[in-house]
Amino acid sequence: MARSRNQSGPSDETLWNMFRDGDENAFARLYENYVQALYHYCAHFATDRALIKDCIHDLFVELWKHRTTIGPTTSVRFYLMASIKRKLVRHLTAEQKLVSQDEITNGRRVGDMLPGADPSHENLLISHEEDSFMNNCLHQALDKLPRRQREAVHLRYFQNMSNEEISALMHINIQSVYNLIFGAMSNLKRQITPETVSL
Repeated sequence: MARSRNQSGPSDETLWNMFRDGDENAFARLYENYVQALYHYCAHFATDRALIKDCIHDLFVELWKHRTTIGPTTSVRFYLMASIKRKLVRHLTAEQKLVSQDEITNGRRVGDMLPGADPSHENLLISHEEDSFMNNCLHQALDKLPRRQREAVHLRYFQNMSNEEISALMHINIQSVYNLIFGAMSNLKRQITPETVSL
């Protein structure tokens, strides 16, 4: 998950300013910090993995090309996510490939799981299997949410965005953000019951 400040080294805002001054290493660090987060965010809108990768590539090419005219930002994450969303939606609209909620649901895959436990310890394997099962249940429940609820949950709990940032990114008011997240939590509680997660 992308963070505004790395455990070591300069903050992303500092890297952003260094990149604007032509620092290729800072630009590479920003790419590494955000490429996965941008990819997972785009997966809410499109199932075409090649298109998502192309859009992300194009975005960073354009950023480098126009680095001297790009202004500073207090939230690199917000800037990049807003930019990639606009770019992806433009591509989908131009190609008349706007994805319906059902297509998004059917096309998504569970994200990369954590590496397996030590195969020499049976109890660790069983624990890993249970964790994977629970992750599957959670992902399946998330996939069944309406697209806007799923996007709000992803931004709030996976990207750690504030309600104000979500409001700006999704072009809705704060109350609507609360309503989306509350509705999503209610839906998840209904879907994830002791019966659905029993092994």
